Formats: sequence, structure tokens, C-alpha cells
Amino acid sequence: MAVYDAENVWGWDDDFFMAVLAERTSPRVLDFGCGTGRLAIAMAAAGHEVTGVDPARASLDAARRKPGAERVRWIEGSVEALPERSFDAALLTSHVAQFFVGDEEWSSALRALRRSLLPGGRLIFDSRDPVYREWERWNPTDSRRVIVLPDGGLVVAWTEVNDRNEGTISFTHHFAFTESDELISEATLRFRSEEELRADVEAAGFDVDRVYGGWAREPAGLGEDGELIMVAVARPQGTG
Repeated sequence: MAVYDAENVWGWDDDFFMAVLAERTSPRVLDFGCGTGRLAIAMAAAGHEVTGVDPARASLDAARRKPGAERVRWIEGSVEALPERSFDAALLTSHVAQFFVGDEEWSSALRALRRSLLPGGRLIFDSRDPVYREWERWNPTDSRRVIVLPDGGLVVAWTEVNDRNEGTISFTHHFAFTESDELISEATLRFRSEEELRADVEAAGFDVDRVYGGWAREPAGLGEDGELIMVAVARPQGTG
């Protein structure tokens, strides 16, 4: 977790999500896939009543150790742990949406998020735009980087793509602490188009409010960040 936090520091995306959240009164906020709690703790410090949900116990343990963590309610679990009609906004950041690879898995998650929101509540999430083909830069040469740990130690990291198949990318993150000490992390992501995301979100009971293509709020397809950032509003249940 120390490596993750050292590499994933506060950035433009965090500023974006805080700004969008502040556009409307949102007392109760869900941070779904909260990881080690960077954004959840910041939202709580800004006055929101925040619930952070994540399936990884190690991430939540790291989150609970951070200053300000006592302001957040932490829940270990996934969509099955979401209380109904409890939130004014739900955020999925750091491309958490892409970890729902299967269509039914993704649809079920969206329906659960809809149930967790009050009518008019907002769903705010990011997903990489497949048009930009970002995975082509995930190779040992282009992705190689050095991470500086809080104690001054250095970790050499790189990413390599293992497989590409019908909108999914499987990859491995490598973290080399020394020549003989290396950790790896494997994952698969789903890259959905704007059209796919719109259809899925609307089918789950949301109206799409807007879609951005970058953290400076550029229109989709025109930003340099290669993002699809969606803001949707929960329809009253029982409406089409």
C-alpha cells in the first residue's frame, strides 16, 4: 500500500471530482472502490458524510491509518454491501468502473448503485476512452517509472500487456524493490465506448447529464487525457 500511495498522489482528477461534487448539495456521499481513501478523506474534510466501500481489506486498513480517517465510514465489500436509498452522490474514481469486465457484472453494479442513491442523486465516474488506445503505451519501455517511497527508498515499476480480447486488456504491473525482490499485480480492464457507457447507465435507471473527455471538462473525444468522465442523475424508481 505504501507503493500505491507513493505513486498515486493527489492530482487533477481529484480536483475535478471535488469540484463536480460541490456543484450541488450532496450531504451523503458514497466512494465506491475507495482504495486507500485519499479522496474519501478529503470529501469528509470538506463536510460530506462519506462512506468508503472497497473489497480489499489491505486497502481499507491503510485508509484507516491516515489522518482524518475517523470521519469516514469504511465498509469492506462490493455492490452487495451497498445500503439502499442512502446517498446523494456516488463516485467511482481511478477507473474503478473498468474493473467490472463482464456485461452482467457491470449492469448489476450500476443497478445496485442506482438503488443506493436517492432520486436525483448523482453517479460520477471515469473510464478510459478506447479511441485513445492507451494500452499501446503499456509496455516495459514506455511505462517504466521510478517511485520514491516516504522513507526515501526507490521502486522501479513498469507495466506490460498480456492479452487483448474484445474490449478487454489484461496486464501485469511489476514493482522491483531490488534486483531480486519484485512484486507483481495482474488485472483485466474493460474499455467501453461512450455509446456503450451511455446505454448501460440509462438502462440501469439514470439520465446522463454530461460526458467529459478530460479533467479540464473538454467535450468527449476532444481532450488530451483520453478519458470518458460521466455525470448521470438517478431517475425515480419505477420510471422509464
